[in-house]
Amino acid sequence: MKLKLHWQILIALGLAVIAGLLTGKAGVPLSVVSEAAHQGFYEVYDFIGTLFLNALKMLIVPLIVSSIITGVASTGGGRDFGRLGGKTLLYYMTTSLIAILIGLLLINLTHPGIINGQAGHHVLGLEPLPQDTLQNIEGKGMKDIAQIFIRMVPSNVFAAATDNGQMLGLIFFALLFGYFMMLIPGRGRELLTTMWQAVFDIMLKITELIMRFAPLGVFALLARTVSTTGFDAFQPLLVFFFTVLAALSLHFLGVLPLILLLIARVNPLRHYAAMVPALLTAFSTASSAATLPLTLECVEKRAGVSNRVTSFVLPLGATVNMDGTALFECTAAMFIAQAYSDQIRLGLAEQFIIVVIALMTSIGVAAIPKASLVAIVVILAAVGLPAEALGLILAVDRILDMCRTSVNVFSDSVGAVVIARSEGEQNVLASAVTGANSG
Repeated sequence: MKLKLHWQILIALGLAVIAGLLTGKAGVPLSVVSEAAHQGFYEVYDFIGTLFLNALKMLIVPLIVSSIITGVASTGGGRDFGRLGGKTLLYYMTTSLIAILIGLLLINLTHPGIINGQAGHHVLGLEPLPQDTLQNIEGKGMKDIAQIFIRMVPSNVFAAATDNGQMLGLIFFALLFGYFMMLIPGRGRELLTTMWQAVFDIMLKITELIMRFAPLGVFALLARTVSTTGFDAFQPLLVFFFTVLAALSLHFLGVLPLILLLIARVNPLRHYAAMVPALLTAFSTASSAATLPLTLECVEKRAGVSNRVTSFVLPLGATVNMDGTALFECTAAMFIAQAYSDQIRLGLAEQFIIVVIALMTSIGVAAIPKASLVAIVVILAAVGLPAEALGLILAVDRILDMCRTSVNVFSDSVGAVVIARSEGEQNVLASAVTGANSG
């Protein structure tokens, strides 16, 4: 189809609402089918939706591993992993953690998964958790927090690769592999770099292929929900949507300009002006990777950051710095967990697990539209929640995807400015945008 993907998804959302209402069970407005026919339609929706979710799960291991290894390898290994690399990674981890905590705070204030004082899984059309799942979730405490760090060093990396709930160990191994891959001499390094880059490129192609079927998957998952709940699911979805939007805005308009003002000692308004072309592109494409060439141009030519800094910080940031994505992953997982809160206790340990995994998985999210859905599946698996609940998020994901990508790109650019200033570059944003390249 010639229509862009986001238009296809929006059309699919509209059709899914209509189809869900027409094929709904008794009690759903506009339902025109019998109970038996409703069950048949439900099974078709469930079949298509499950295929789409399985395709997303299939991407998890090769996509995240190849993304991290190529991202770390792009830094140049031992030559550039010193002072500049340390500053860059410290900035990225800090801002991503701040973004996650903002999302966690707001989602605990608004409680979109709690409807009329009760867990919303019945209203949202989610199946109750089976007893064996509950046993795996219940009883988490401080020792489970310690287990997070133990799982970061897997005893068998291949076993970790076969378990989506053990991705932290695989991420840690990929970080080590990418770093030390750059330290081996000669042809071995070149071959490995070429191989992993090829794997990453292939996984992007497969992801793009699966995303072509996203409208069909969105249609099936949303129609399944609407056919059993009618319009009851839309109120908590709207609360979730505006909660995420508020959290992203707070990070974009509050935290990041404060970093520019207090740490980099530059005028945030000038940086906003310098980044307008890249931000508009990020919003329209929902892809940090597609925006990267324009981000480089804006930061280098309009903000005045040197090529030495931009060529290191921005490509790495497009791979590992995902403030908006990390925030969204955390809030999405919390929203789903709240919907099951009458069956599970959502305590400090569980929330800490979500925060850590959101931070770690955001490192390995590909810089393309909807890639964060893969990471959300990992988080849900880690805390024992069903991946099928992801269907709730798809209904409002497109606009949030565009917004969080803009936050990701702006955070990358802020990092470049902060690091350039810490490296002694005096002309960064020293004057209004002129298009000159200085520093």
